[in-house]
Amino acid sequence: MYVRNARNREEVWLLDHIEAMSLDDAAFRSRDYVIAVDEAGNKKAGFGRLRVHRTDDEEFCELTGIGVLEGWRGQGVGAHVVERLVDRAGDEGFTTVYSLTDEAQYLEQFGFERVATDDLPDKLAERLDVKREGSVPEAVPTRVEIEAFSMPSQLRERFKHAAEDGTGDDEPAVEESPEDFGIDSENATYKYDTG
Repeated sequence: MYVRNARNREEVWLLDHIEAMSLDDAAFRSRDYVIAVDEAGNKKAGFGRLRVHRTDDEEFCELTGIGVLEGWRGQGVGAHVVERLVDRAGDEGFTTVYSLTDEAQYLEQFGFERVATDDLPDKLAERLDVKREGSVPEAVPTRVEIEAFSMPSQLRERFKHAAEDGTGDDEPAVEESPEDFGIDSENATYKYDTG
């Protein structure tokens, strides 16, 4: 399982899932998204967007449109999408990442903190009003300093073993030994033994 930048040809897939999950698709651009992919079956598991807002003097970035497909939920996929977006924001020179969400408690586990609406940049305060009037009436503003972001270790472990049916392989594979099959490896002889 890994998270990568979305490709232009995935635009229809993204729009279909954004619509199905009733997520925000304002000013949609596929290049703003990242996608979590299961490398074993090359199946897409989740996605999210880093949206940049510009004014004459400043730029702000917002995490938005984060979604995890049904069979992949509860396995750290969303957490890794968030991590990749925060990393990307840092790579683009931002020090703070905002999110206007009705899932603030989810983001708080990574270090996001709720912000008073009056403390938001004007552009994001306007965006919050639009979200509350539209797709996310319970949206609250949150933010994290990129240096303060942290990934809980249990989410990192779940992601390593994520599976589409939600079962995930919680335990590492056990290596079997000859003794497991009743073979005495000290004294056994084999048909093709060359020793």
